[in-house]
Amino acid sequence: MMTAKIILRMAFRKIRLTPVMAAVLAGSAWAQTPPATDDTRTLKAITVESSRNSQLGVADSANGGVVTQQQLEARTVYRPGEVLEATPGLIVSQHSGEGKANQFYLRGFNLDHGTDLRTTIDGMLVNQRSHAHGQGWTDLNFLIPELTTQLEYRKGPYYAAEGDFASAGAVSLRYADKLAHGIASVGLGQKGYRRVLLADSPTLASGGNLLYALEVFHNDGPYVHPDDYRKLNGVLRYSQGTEARGFNITAMAYSAKWNSTDQIARRAVDNGTLSRFDALDPTDGGKSSRYSLSGSWRDTSAAGKTKIDAYIVRQQLDLFSNFTYFLDDPVNGDQFSQPDRRVTTGVKAAHTWQTRGIGQASETTVGLQLENDNIFNGLHNTVARQRLSTTRQDHIVESSLGAYVENTTWWNDWFRTVAGLRADTYRFRVGSNNPANSGSVSDSIASPKLALVFGPWSKTEYYVNVGSGFHSNDARGTTITIDPKTGAPASKVPPLVRSRGAELGVRTEIIPGLQSALSVYQLNFGSELIFAGDAGTTEAGRPSRRVGFEFSNYYKPVSWLTVDADVAFARARFRDADPIGQRIPGAVEGVASVALAVDNLGPYYGALQLRYFGPRPLVEDNSVRSRGTATLNGRIGYKISKTMRVELEGYNLTNRRDSAIDYFYESRLSSEAASTNDVHFHPIEPRSFRVNFTMNFN
Repeated sequence: MMTAKIILRMAFRKIRLTPVMAAVLAGSAWAQTPPATDDTRTLKAITVESSRNSQLGVADSANGGVVTQQQLEARTVYRPGEVLEATPGLIVSQHSGEGKANQFYLRGFNLDHGTDLRTTIDGMLVNQRSHAHGQGWTDLNFLIPELTTQLEYRKGPYYAAEGDFASAGAVSLRYADKLAHGIASVGLGQKGYRRVLLADSPTLASGGNLLYALEVFHNDGPYVHPDDYRKLNGVLRYSQGTEARGFNITAMAYSAKWNSTDQIARRAVDNGTLSRFDALDPTDGGKSSRYSLSGSWRDTSAAGKTKIDAYIVRQQLDLFSNFTYFLDDPVNGDQFSQPDRRVTTGVKAAHTWQTRGIGQASETTVGLQLENDNIFNGLHNTVARQRLSTTRQDHIVESSLGAYVENTTWWNDWFRTVAGLRADTYRFRVGSNNPANSGSVSDSIASPKLALVFGPWSKTEYYVNVGSGFHSNDARGTTITIDPKTGAPASKVPPLVRSRGAELGVRTEIIPGLQSALSVYQLNFGSELIFAGDAGTTEAGRPSRRVGFEFSNYYKPVSWLTVDADVAFARARFRDADPIGQRIPGAVEGVASVALAVDNLGPYYGALQLRYFGPRPLVEDNSVRSRGTATLNGRIGYKISKTMRVELEGYNLTNRRDSAIDYFYESRLSSEAASTNDVHFHPIEPRSFRVNFTMNFN
């Protein structure tokens, strides 16, 4: 009788029950309820009158969401990593050659090449720990956008399933087990752009699906010394079963080579020595490869849901960079190489079950995450990619074990809680060419989380989130005693650095067709990771605080138009007293984007996207600031038939002369007798166009 009264009361208030809650209230199993997102998500989103799933009754905060395949396909991207820009408030940029990991801006962070933005693809962690070039290196160039069926994002240290690097945010991408149709695509464009993609997923006699994809890519870019970026990329996956009960086994292979036009000194452009797209060291560049074998198994029954992911990844990088030109070596120049070779193995397991007797409905998830990196990397002085000397060379073994428990309880029809606790332990073992920098270090950290969710009332839900997280530091910094470059004594850094966050949020769908979310947050870090220009790496710095807000909107006013509009602002400061200043160099302040997508207008469709990230301090006292950057990208397409279409894509349509990244540090040009502190920038690409022809087949 009580169950019936609850259901009637919620129906009267026009509040729809989530599948799990309804199943618990009805006393039935939820074996047929498929998960909506990652290994901790067992709730299926409510569908509203749009192509985006509603997060009312599903999300634990105002800062998380799920982006569907339809939404991802509507976006125009210049490079694969820009798929992540479907995350509100996230900007993806580049400061070097196209084969290098991207630059990320989110929640007041210049995340360098991925630090504090945890990124996974099919459960595999993309961030690379203790990387030769930068902590948390996130190379997404192996991503094939056409295979991506879903993107889930979460921001802040509030989620028990998210561990290292997730304090600013976490993005999870999922590849398809089966494609709706085979894909044959050819792309041609300016500046040497060529792309061919072939993908399909035939059903085999065994009843399983064999998905394959092969991508061949080339791009020169607008540079005086062309990138000559060459990429060969492949995926092979066998899968059986359904989302609720099944498995897949996947092999991926990626290999690339490129030249780099890194950031250049502004004074060299101002005095006419270089053009905006020239290089101060035309021999910079690199090559990389990634080979992985992964598997996922999932089962759902009356006893609960279980998912296990396992993977092994072999990655190599040879990177040649020169950011200071002739500052340290006036004869040979300052080019250096950072080779990194590693084998990463990982296992993730999670089990979710219903808990009776607590509130109206309750579910609990327990998870275990193990990862091990066996790494060989180094730092060498080079000229024209030829090694002159070795600064340091290391063998690193970094292992981690994370365990978590998370409970969601619906106390009544308008209030639920999500309480979690995560514990992580790390072991770093460094074998350096200098024994004084070798050693072993261990560290552990516990991270509690809590979310309070109120509503929905009138299709509006309110959130309170608090929690702590962490990021790991480079293993070499935890054992160092002597600076390998200067020979001076060096201070060790803590292995794990805590973050603490708090957030208030609201999410509403009170206006038909419009989904809006507003969050106000504060995030403290025990140590800020900042970019070191002379080494091209990130290093542990001072404690920091960010206070900001995000406002995201998804609107579908009519069947043929969708609008994504997001704006975010963050105030970033160091928390300790230092006469040099309190500003965090490179910390992005204002971010905004507006994306329009048009379809269902006969054979024509299109998209237009404006993205902006504003001025930011480049030094601690705010005396030097970057300029703002805005780009307008667009696409118009024509459906020749049900199986063929052609698209024209345009980038930087207004041909703005903005920067993709700005730094301020000391450098010396070959013509200069002394060094100079200057802004160093990498330009956004000028206006360019690409034509893509795609054919679908069965």
